[in-house]
Amino acid sequence: MNKKKSTAIDKNYFPWAIMILMSSVTFVGILSELMPSGVLPQMMKELSLNEVQGGNLVGYYALASAIFSIPLISATMHYNRKLLLLLLLGGFAISNFVVALVSDYAIVVSMRVFGGICAGIMWPMIAAYGMRLVSPKQSGKAVAVIMAGTTLGISLGMPLMTWIGDNYGWRTEFIAIAIIILAIGVLSVFMLPSLKGEKLTREVSPFAMLKIKAVQMVVLFTVLGVVAHYGVYVYIASLITTLEIAGGIEMALIMFGLGSLLSVVIAIKHTDNHLQLLTILMFALLILAMTIFLVFGGTIGIAHFGFFLWGISFGPLVALFQAAVGRQVEKAKDIATSIQSCIFNFSIMIATSIGGILLSKYLAMSLPVLSIALAVPGLILAITAKKTLAKAKA
Repeated sequence: MNKKKSTAIDKNYFPWAIMILMSSVTFVGILSELMPSGVLPQMMKELSLNEVQGGNLVGYYALASAIFSIPLISATMHYNRKLLLLLLLGGFAISNFVVALVSDYAIVVSMRVFGGICAGIMWPMIAAYGMRLVSPKQSGKAVAVIMAGTTLGISLGMPLMTWIGDNYGWRTEFIAIAIIILAIGVLSVFMLPSLKGEKLTREVSPFAMLKIKAVQMVVLFTVLGVVAHYGVYVYIASLITTLEIAGGIEMALIMFGLGSLLSVVIAIKHTDNHLQLLTILMFALLILAMTIFLVFGGTIGIAHFGFFLWGISFGPLVALFQAAVGRQVEKAKDIATSIQSCIFNFSIMIATSIGGILLSKYLAMSLPVLSIALAVPGLILAITAKKTLAKAKA
């Protein structure tokens, strides 16, 4: 599969069309993972599932993604990047199509696990793929554009797909996303450049990567940032109910979404030259937003501004850390990004567990306290990590 020749790439300009197409891949990737959460009551009723089985439709997907990311990225390093991405898109489409057509829970779960395995390969490889198509000084911009699909998927895609599920049935929702994925696949055949894979050697193995101090620092940033954000975000409905914010969850999510969209623009423009500053701001704005919730509660205007600030902090989370880990190595960026992606997914599971325990034993307002407790050391480390978060090399 690696015999296919690479396409000649001109790195003197930024390939916007290609990067936007790659962004559409992460857009459908995050939707494939999160879609069941928007129509979970309908799926549970029709498939006769209990709460645990319903939650597993998202949980098993994330678990499969985390477990298989590093070994399968290592095993597919030599594959042509374009061909591998096309295979993964085919996997996503099959997974969603089958889920839409069957009623057997075991088959539904197996397809969700299959989709999670595809995601475990896709997330790190597409970031590394994009970085190899541009000059080093534009690698952060490439990652920011590609990963903007995740922010747009959460803020715009999820409400749209949930609306389709509510009005036309959850099966129609899964068929719709599968068709969109196939359309992206067709465009990718004609638009994406062919790029050879790389050999996996002992020097660039996952274990060798983890010995690099800068990679260890990015891993630590990932754990602190993801748990601080998702420990609250997963239970955002409970937080909003406790705050009694005017306009309810809809208004809070609109403000959060607006902040996330603004952060995408900022990340695309400034990640290459100001990665450290953006990381500092990510932690600082999170601390400020959570402090607003603790001090002012659901006060009209102030609480809404808190969700807006939180959205700005949340939006570039994936892009910042993927760009940071990609800078630490010259070769086998797929391996480096797969380590970060794996830690990211495990951190979400840790956040869900810790947040759930706090929510069951204490009030929802304990969640912002958890967030601040993790964001403060993250902020201190970001201020001191000048080398790890240095400006991209020309």
